[in-house]
Amino acid sequence: MKRKAKHNNSLRLTIWLWFMTFVLLTFLLLWVCQVLFLQKFYDRMKTKDVVRAADKIIELYQSGNYQEQEFEELVYKNDICFQLTDKYYRNLISACPKRNCFIHGFRSEAVTFLREATKSETGVYTDTQEHPVTHTQVLIYARTIGMKSMPEGYLVINASLAPVGATVSIIQRQLIIITVILVIIGFILSVVVSDRLAEPIVRVTKDAEQLAHGRYNIKFNGNGYDEAERLAETLTYASREINRVDTMQRDLIANASHDLRTPLTMLKAYAEMIRDLSGDNPVKRAEHLQVIIEETDRLTALVNDILDLSKLENGKMKLERSTFDIEQRLHEIVDRYRGLSDVSGYTFTLETDGPAEVNCDAGKIEQVICNLMNNAMNYTGENKQVFVTLQHTAEGIRISVRDTGQGMDQETLSRIFDKYYRSENYKREVRGTGLGLSIVKAILRLHDYAFGVDSKVGAGSTFWFVIHLDDSHADGQSGS
Repeated sequence: MKRKAKHNNSLRLTIWLWFMTFVLLTFLLLWVCQVLFLQKFYDRMKTKDVVRAADKIIELYQSGNYQEQEFEELVYKNDICFQLTDKYYRNLISACPKRNCFIHGFRSEAVTFLREATKSETGVYTDTQEHPVTHTQVLIYARTIGMKSMPEGYLVINASLAPVGATVSIIQRQLIIITVILVIIGFILSVVVSDRLAEPIVRVTKDAEQLAHGRYNIKFNGNGYDEAERLAETLTYASREINRVDTMQRDLIANASHDLRTPLTMLKAYAEMIRDLSGDNPVKRAEHLQVIIEETDRLTALVNDILDLSKLENGKMKLERSTFDIEQRLHEIVDRYRGLSDVSGYTFTLETDGPAEVNCDAGKIEQVICNLMNNAMNYTGENKQVFVTLQHTAEGIRISVRDTGQGMDQETLSRIFDKYYRSENYKREVRGTGLGLSIVKAILRLHDYAFGVDSKVGAGSTFWFVIHLDDSHADGQSGS
């Protein structure tokens, strides 16, 4: 039953039904206009022609500058007879190409019509009567010239109304033949057109069904139609993105599993060593406990980074904006890192061009700066130098962190902010969870800040971001 409902709502059937409905409505309208209302339509149009002819006759008469030929042209052109009289019903101008018309063949009838016009409130009398001799329908139009209370004269027009019964019969037979032929043609065309229009959508749908089975390397084809081509391009792009996300997800699970397995193994190993070997040796026990503490901290950092990145990417983490001096905050951060110099030999240099009041999430921006500095420590050169710079620019406050390492090629640059991606251009053990730059990207996107990296092979790398000027002057406690 469900399958049948889908078939009834198919695109092919819908297009075919609309096409056939249009064809049938067109023929219905044609039959109504050409058969049922042909006589009424003809009478209405004939009356309008007679009224226009009457206006022209009166206009010529009142101008005083006319020729009989002009009246004859009106008579023959409109197939009418007319008589124009003075206010005493005496003939002034008349024209009649026929014999025995109501006006000229029956004088008393003409006068009767003119008197009816004088009785009318509008000064106009219109009627349809049967001719006593020819038994055909005749249109009579009588009209007062000038004001009704002070008429200048009268005009009466006689126009034959052609019977349309025979014409309707002929039209009916023609319409039957035309309707049958065009309905057949319309049916064939509707089937062909519906198939051609639906075929790209059907094909794209079949290809899209493969996505549900995990086959993402699909190139969709719209088959020449602009809309279908755009849909195909969008689906092709979506399939590539799904494939990329699926690959990243598998890599994330693999890398996270690896990073979790190592400290867990060490925790278990050193806990067993304390239990079996160093439990009674204070020195060894302290060394082993320190390893357990360090590995626990490493696990905690990894889990926190995964949770933070998940919240940032899912939009569940909100910004807590405040106004503060980013230059002062940079001095505090760099001073903390300088404490490592005595132990590891790193040198941290901070260059600024003055105080810079900004409005952003202080904690998250500090996390960005620390992650960039940690990354620089991992990849800087043998001199172990890291440079932090603050500049006022037209776009905003630009903060950059530069190392003196081996730099990166274009392929590495395009992937450097991906989860767990690590450049191979380093000569020491890389510390961290592999998610630092991904967190940087997520935080800066949440702030809607521009960011990037400039690097060349052999010339080091500079990671930077810009705090917008409009954010620097915004109100302080709003969430985002």
